[in-house]
Amino acid sequence: MPHGKPSDDLPAGDTKRPGSTPGHSETPPRRAPSRPVQPPPATGVRGLLSRIPKRQVIVLAIAIVGLYFVWPQVVSVFSQVPKLRSISWFWFVLMAALEAGSYACDWGLTRLALGERSWFLVGTTQLTSNAVSKVIPGGSAAGATTSFEMLDAGGVPSERIVGGLTATTLISAAVLLALPVLSLPAILFGGVSVSRTLLRALTYGVIVFALILAAGAVALFTDRPLIALGTLAQRVRNRLARHRKPLTDLPRLLIDERDVIRGILGRRWWEALLYAAGNSLLDYGALLAALAAVGARPRASLVLLAYVVAQVLGMVPLTPGGLGFVEVGLAATLGLAGVGVAQATLATLAYRLVAFWLPIPEGGAAYVLYRRRYGQQAAPSG
Repeated sequence: MPHGKPSDDLPAGDTKRPGSTPGHSETPPRRAPSRPVQPPPATGVRGLLSRIPKRQVIVLAIAIVGLYFVWPQVVSVFSQVPKLRSISWFWFVLMAALEAGSYACDWGLTRLALGERSWFLVGTTQLTSNAVSKVIPGGSAAGATTSFEMLDAGGVPSERIVGGLTATTLISAAVLLALPVLSLPAILFGGVSVSRTLLRALTYGVIVFALILAAGAVALFTDRPLIALGTLAQRVRNRLARHRKPLTDLPRLLIDERDVIRGILGRRWWEALLYAAGNSLLDYGALLAALAAVGARPRASLVLLAYVVAQVLGMVPLTPGGLGFVEVGLAATLGLAGVGVAQATLATLAYRLVAFWLPIPEGGAAYVLYRRRYGQQAAPSG
């Protein structure tokens, strides 16, 4: 019976059924809300494909395409691995010592940003997350997740982890990107050649170190340099990418990020700059040692530019740790710095052996030590 229409069995105007309560109209019974029928889970190959994260598939596909185009160069570089035996063990020990110092600076910066006193917790966390990021395509996110889980299981409050890791990333990136700017005077006025002994080249690194501290202090406490830098970068980007939406607030964003760092570090900002500069420059020193080991004689200022290019390539989430792309890119940029092809290739392989391959087993050992102290509360994310 349609709702609101009088029944044919009742007098006109009376819509009540016999036995109903006077003054109350009949209400139809409520039906339970119907639930959408869930389709059965797919099985077989289709079900397997549906469970694979699409993002990882896309990243892997891009990596395969990228490797396809650089594969001949990658094969050419890695075919020189047997020649590493011609390098004296002394240089590998020196490079390993410089990398150890670089890691120690990274741990110091992280301790400072987290307000955490334990060197053991920070050190094992960094080594493990670094190893994770080197074995997974696009592993930076997995490395960050691993750091969060291990620090959280170690008793560091979540809000301090987020703020501390953010500040560490920002200040490390700022120092790295400042290196090419600070090396320009040396490039324009001659620079120092690695051939004038490694000590003279490292003296150049000390000068850059002092410039980083001075520039960092100015950037942390004055707005004008950041506004000028942000405005210049914004103009360059807008001219180079005219088909995209123009940037309008880059100077403000730089100041906001600076305020985040300053708010977390407080009065100990100068210690953070020391650690961040030491982290990058000791790693750069390992590359200089690799060049000296093969008898190369480029200018240290140009090598610094090649080093920054290699670090940026390592951030591209195509292959684990930029594997393949960094080797090809670093060898090519060292060639532009005046290093011969054979020497550039061998120096690149020696540097990557210590800076990329050696930390992977170190990360595994660090995680074993971490588990012994903190139990099975956290596990690396993959």
